[in-house]
Amino acid sequence: MNYFGLLTGLATLLIIGLGFPLVIHGERRFGFLWWPYMMAVGIALIVASLFIQSDWLSVVIGVLGATFVWGSTELKEQAVRTEIGWYPFNDQKIKPPFEKIIKKWRAPHL
Repeated sequence: MNYFGLLTGLATLLIIGLGFPLVIHGERRFGFLWWPYMMAVGIALIVASLFIQSDWLSVVIGVLGATFVWGSTELKEQAVRTEIGWYPFNDQKIKPPFEKIIKKWRAPHL
């Protein structure tokens, strides 16, 4: 029997499941203005997965990259959920480099 599909699905489910706390805690500690950096990490991971010979590692790195790209689009929505009181608010967030430039950009969303 070939378990590759089953194990790939389970790994994907686990990685995506870990993406939710990444977004929640990432927004709480850093704020939504870190989205370009999170997206860059995701894109870099996806590109890296193209050059990995091992199928397993390539799948895991690619799904992790896709989770980071998705997470970068969710940071703004998480900030809104925090503002309306669904999650704790932290007013001492770590400011990103180039904050003034990033504020001019529209945050992506799916």
